Formats: sequence, C-alpha cells, structure tokens
Amino acid sequence: MTRVTALLTSTLVLALAALGASAHAARQKGSAREGRLVLKSPASGEVLVRGGVFRMGSDIPEVALAQAMCRYEPRERECDPTLFADEMVAHDVMLSDFWIDRIEVTVAAYERCVEAGPCNMPGNSGARLWNSRPNYPVTLVSWYDAEAYCRWVGGRLPTEAEWERAARGLAGRVFPWGNAYNPKICNHGRFAVDELDDRDGFAELAPIASFPQGRTPEGVADLAGNVEEWVSDWYAPGYPEADVVNPTGPATGDRKVVRGGSFRNGRAWVRAAARNKDLPSTRRAHRGFRCVREKGR
Repeated sequence: MTRVTALLTSTLVLALAALGASAHAARQKGSAREGRLVLKSPASGEVLVRGGVFRMGSDIPEVALAQAMCRYEPRERECDPTLFADEMVAHDVMLSDFWIDRIEVTVAAYERCVEAGPCNMPGNSGARLWNSRPNYPVTLVSWYDAEAYCRWVGGRLPTEAEWERAARGLAGRVFPWGNAYNPKICNHGRFAVDELDDRDGFAELAPIASFPQGRTPEGVADLAGNVEEWVSDWYAPGYPEADVVNPTGPATGDRKVVRGGSFRNGRAWVRAAARNKDLPSTRRAHRGFRCVREKGR
C-alpha cells in the first residue's frame, strides 16, 4: 500500500464527518458573496473574474472527502482510494483577469458559427435530438470544434486553472454554489450501472441555466453537471507545481482535460476540483464547452 493510499484510507472516516460539517457551514454562510467577480452589465453573457492568487487542486483531506462522497453511490464498492488522486497536489496559482461565459455555448450560438463557415457540424448521435433545440448546450463537438468556435467569437477555451477559479472562487468552494451537496440544484447522474438520475428533474440533458440555485455566487451557470466541458490544457496525472502563474498545463499530451461533470456523473464528479480527460477528437453527447476572453480585449 502506498503512502497516499494509506493516508486516504485513514482519513475516510473523518471525511464522512466533514460532509455534515460542510453542509452546516454552508447553511451558516447563507448567500454570502465574495465580491470579487462582477457582471459586465445586467444583460451580459459574460462574468469578469478578477485576477489574484487562489488554491488549485486538492489536498489529502479533500480527496478523502471526494472518496466519501463516492461511497454514497450505488457502485460504492468500486470507490478506490486513489480514484481522485490526479487532483493533487493542491497549490497556489496566480491568474490575470479574464471574462468567462455565463452559460455554456448553446446550439443556436454554435449554429451561427457553422453557417458562417469556421465550425464543423456537431456529430451525429442517432435518436438524440438535443442539437436541434436552440436553448440547449451544444454537444457532440470535439475539442478542435470547441477551440474553433471560441476563436471565431474572439476568445479561447479556458485554461484548467481559469475554469477551476471560476467554479471554486477565492474561498475554495467544494461545489460551484457552495460547500454542501444539493442534488436538486444541478443536472447530475450517479455512479451506477444505469448512470441516469431524474431526481433533479431531468434524466438526461437540460436547457441551459435550468438550475438558478446551482450558479456560482457570481452568476456563472452550469459549472456542475448538465454537460461536462472541454478546457484548453493537455492532461497530466497531477499538477506540475512549478506552473503557477497563468498556467496552461503540459506542452504536449494525448488527452485534453474535461471539467464539471455531466448528467451522467455522481456527486463526487460534479465538485469544482474534479477532473476528467479524453482524446481531443472525441465527440460525446454529454460534453460541451464555454469560452473565455482576455480582460481589455
């Protein structure tokens, strides 16, 4: 047994207790706001994320907490102690200001890019009709498709650090909305043979921004669940500690990072620190994206 595995296992009981403590803390804080992000205007489609230092990634107690959450799922016997180890090591990151889309890119918005020429048609998924619904997040797009769209609108895909900063805030929230898991305020799934879970009101994909209570305190919607999201970085099984000022991840790789979880993922995978990865050419019915732009562009 490795040292990390032993530590994760030994802290599991404490992490179960922490679930209750975090819920209590979230209730005590109520609707407190950090006050460091502002809407561009009342009708804006973007949120300004102020630069500064935040804590990215997870330490051992946070990974143990994720493990404890996993044990609430039907396939709890498969919750290996190292399942979330690629979120380590927690480290301080310095970011510059950036604007992030308040919502995921919609079918209607992506179609305009297809009609203009720079974007490819989304992939075909048989009986799934989501990509014919304008107010749904566009899905079945590769990383290359997402990158092309963001360039077309004058932006880019967020870095993994930028995405996590928007989701966690400076206070290091467990979920985009706070520290307590609430299955009614995001479009989630479950860690089970049948991954779909309609107890949130949607068995599969939902229209964008269907869960107002699941937004970040600053107003960014759907950073947890509905569709998971491409980010710009190549994946590595852990964070390079030296890459701490506007980090962009490894220079090369074979898979791209995916963030946020989807309607197929259980509670541990819709946390703000949770990571996934896939080949950049893949198109998934549960994956979309959003864009960011540099401040002062």
